[in-house]
Amino acid sequence: MPGTVLLLAASPTGKGRLVDAASVLPVLAAVPPAILSGTDTANVVELADPLEPQAVLTRLRAAAAAPGPLTLFVTGQLHLDRRQRLPHLALARTTPATVRYTALPWHWIREELRLRPPGATSLVLDLHADHETWAHLRTAPLDSGRNNAVHGRIAPPPARREVAVPSYMKAVATVLRSGHRPALEQLHQQVLVRLGAETATDMLLSTYGPDGGDPHDAISSAVRDGRYADADGLAARWEEAAARAHGPASEDALHWSEVRADLAMFAGDAVRSCRTWLTVATTRLAAGEPADTPAVEAAVDRAHHQWGAIKDAARARELGPALAELRLRVPGRREGALDHVQQHLRQLQTN
Repeated sequence: MPGTVLLLAASPTGKGRLVDAASVLPVLAAVPPAILSGTDTANVVELADPLEPQAVLTRLRAAAAAPGPLTLFVTGQLHLDRRQRLPHLALARTTPATVRYTALPWHWIREELRLRPPGATSLVLDLHADHETWAHLRTAPLDSGRNNAVHGRIAPPPARREVAVPSYMKAVATVLRSGHRPALEQLHQQVLVRLGAETATDMLLSTYGPDGGDPHDAISSAVRDGRYADADGLAARWEEAAARAHGPASEDALHWSEVRADLAMFAGDAVRSCRTWLTVATTRLAAGEPADTPAVEAAVDRAHHQWGAIKDAARARELGPALAELRLRVPGRREGALDHVQQHLRQLQTN
């Protein structure tokens, strides 16, 4: 099965640039796609200094939906947004004051990848952090998803007025241009040997993905075989067990509710998926989670997306008011989302 490779290199233009991220792309692009992916054939998507986080999300979502192995090579710099203090990957227009609106939230990457089968996704990262983010990451490590293998480094900010070189990713490209692709953990070690003392102060990243005993494995296998009812039944048992042990509003129970919402989407049941996401969002808000937390925003965004996929007008009319009420509390990051719900609801009510 062909693999997919996403090459993402981004950093701000102007004095906010910490690393010359895009300089690595010509070196990576010179590596044959099959070597980048570790498969016989591969499709490569390249994003050089993109401007809009939504555009990056669209390409990431398409890559995550592709069958077969997915490898992301990400080079750039991390900043915290001032409102929630969550890590974001800076894009070309990002400034310290506009991180929330012009940078890519790192949790978007995690969210898009979490639907993929365990072990099918790898990330190779060469990231720099500003002073505030560097201090934050020492106590709150970067979360790239528990199902994914992650290798790379996060470097502290360079000296004042200096722009760093993405030397880790350039070393990765140099090793791969030899025509041989070692396992990623071996590639990581070879790169560290090449860089020597340069990485002494870096945060080194090396995780290998989930355990073979993870229930997500069995669920993913059932989805691949088209056994959606079996997958949902297994997830429902884990959801019930988590609710008994920790309460229905616990993070464990809500995780399994979210899995079931995704499974309904895979099965083509947009009504059930939308209704489940609405319940997740309402439960989180009732438990005191702020409206702009990533989990709440994601639940409402996914409910909105699934509502738009409902073909039965009566069912869409039934769920529309609840979604509109949630959109009043959780407008999300997409401009005009509430207006879209209200306009579509009016159309449904006149049909």
